[in-house]
Amino acid sequence: MPPRHGNLVLAAALLVLLASPRPSCAAAAPRRRDPVVVPVTRDPATSLYTIPVRYYDNLVLDLAGPLVWSTCAADHLPASLSCQDPTCVLANAYRAPTCNVTGGGGGGDCSKNVCTAYPYNPVTGQCAAGNLAHTRFIANTTDGKNPLSQVSVKAVAACAPRKLLARLPRGATGVAGLAASGLALPAQVASSQGVAGKFLLCLPRLGYGQGVAIFGGGPIYLGEGLPDFTTTLEYTPLVAKRDNPGYYVTANAIALDDARLPLPRGALAAAGVALHTTVPFGQLRQDVFRPFVREFEKGLNRSDAKVAAVAPFLLCYNASMLWNTRIGYFVPAVRLMLAGGKNYTMTGTNLMVDVKGGKACLAFVEMKSGDAGSPAVILGGFQMENMLLQFDSEKKRLGFARLPFYTSCSNFNFTRTQ
Repeated sequence: MPPRHGNLVLAAALLVLLASPRPSCAAAAPRRRDPVVVPVTRDPATSLYTIPVRYYDNLVLDLAGPLVWSTCAADHLPASLSCQDPTCVLANAYRAPTCNVTGGGGGGDCSKNVCTAYPYNPVTGQCAAGNLAHTRFIANTTDGKNPLSQVSVKAVAACAPRKLLARLPRGATGVAGLAASGLALPAQVASSQGVAGKFLLCLPRLGYGQGVAIFGGGPIYLGEGLPDFTTTLEYTPLVAKRDNPGYYVTANAIALDDARLPLPRGALAAAGVALHTTVPFGQLRQDVFRPFVREFEKGLNRSDAKVAAVAPFLLCYNASMLWNTRIGYFVPAVRLMLAGGKNYTMTGTNLMVDVKGGKACLAFVEMKSGDAGSPAVILGGFQMENMLLQFDSEKKRLGFARLPFYTSCSNFNFTRTQ
């Protein structure tokens, strides 16, 4: 049934309509809820990642997005919420800097008791006014090995005009915000499904099939006879940013293999490391990018293979002259030395991208705007592919693990067992 006015818990949650009953060992024991699984597809034209939410609708994954929004279908029911309603306040808690908004504290025309949200396109930087609505998504529960049973879920989402779809993948109907905010998809699933407030993300490489996202935690198995890969996760604290629900971690240093990069004093202290699925390749602030490229080139020491740069990349090589291994081109490993003593390590598969003309380029670019408040490092989608990532808002930590060469994010078995 639709959420009641003023009931924040119900209005902000995905409400599960259909769920298979499961026997309990004891009458007093709470019923365990299975996590929710969806496939993740990488679009070859835009390098963005999408998930299916209805039979013919796909939403773009945005780790920094605070809302779920779409070009609403006919069966979306307008949410009768005033702009002072707690759900409306949640919908307007985080506004993009490029979105000029006027009006009351909750958003919308307060004189007419109409709640308006401002969905945001993370690629173009544009936003548009749109009302909140009740909709439903189709997904499956999982045991970490296969899908189990289908569920139809209700969601609170923002409606948007079709013009807001500019430069999103063909067939995409909106954006699924995954940020640490009350109306983002993970929080809604956690509240309604009774699962943990965390989600797993395993992004696929182009041409290797689908990846997987699991809302509510693990386990996750990526091949017959292989272990639950959540047991291999290492952790670093997530850093909360004021007025920004995205995911940030702290890096104490950057190393090439085992040699620390000579960076300006305090370069990594300002805003740290951000993770963005809507940024195709890694970005480095200017004071980090230039010494990084210089030291990487020295460490690789293959001037004989160097070729003309291919925009937007600065450093490119003749791919046929580089050694190729099971973990990509044989290049210096890049290690982000994170708070908590763990290293986020990237090898050739996440460092070198093949481009036209038989070239392989270092998959980091210089940040276009790099003021003191900008992150020192942005990990783009390419740097997260075939990595298992766990975003845990309850424990405020990021779990991460490099998958071994003999498996990948595309090895999750989406064949239903029932």
